[in-house]
Amino acid sequence: MSEDSQKRGLIHIYCGDGKGKTTCSVGLTVRASGDGFHILFTQFMKTGKSSEIRVMESLPGIDIMEMPRANKFSFEMTDEEIEDMREKNGRAFGDMIRRVTDGGYDMLVMDEVVNAVKRNLLDNSLLVEFLKNKPRKLEVVMTGRDPGDDIIELADYVSEIRKVKHPYDQGIRARRGIEF
Repeated sequence: MSEDSQKRGLIHIYCGDGKGKTTCSVGLTVRASGDGFHILFTQFMKTGKSSEIRVMESLPGIDIMEMPRANKFSFEMTDEEIEDMREKNGRAFGDMIRRVTDGGYDMLVMDEVVNAVKRNLLDNSLLVEFLKNKPRKLEVVMTGRDPGDDIIELADYVSEIRKVKHPYDQGIRARRGIEF
């Protein structure tokens, strides 16, 4: 393995309909923190501080960037609300790109960014353009269901987490400390 390949940041996608995409990205974030990486961690389409955010805030080298939050699920939004979130996410995405370009980050985690694109809450072209032109050493981690072919093509790792069985199918709601 060449030393140059150790300095090149790669692109990861954790996708699929199974539980654990965010958990995978958090695990990788913790591993990178333990090795001295400087990480920017963002979450799209989530409300409030999940349990993992509270823990990661106490770890060295991890910065949390809050993204715009909606007061309801995307499928409940009107066209106007979707457009408003799309504009807010676009501005926040631009701020995030400036931070990782100027801030000496080693890793960027964009939890649920794939879903934000799929739900039309973030312009796909912004994400594609960034991935094509990201800083060379920056490791990029994305999560969400059903990434587009253009995103998959740009990725170096694509791991699909497939649901075989989930308590939600039996009417059991998300539980604190397990699902959020």
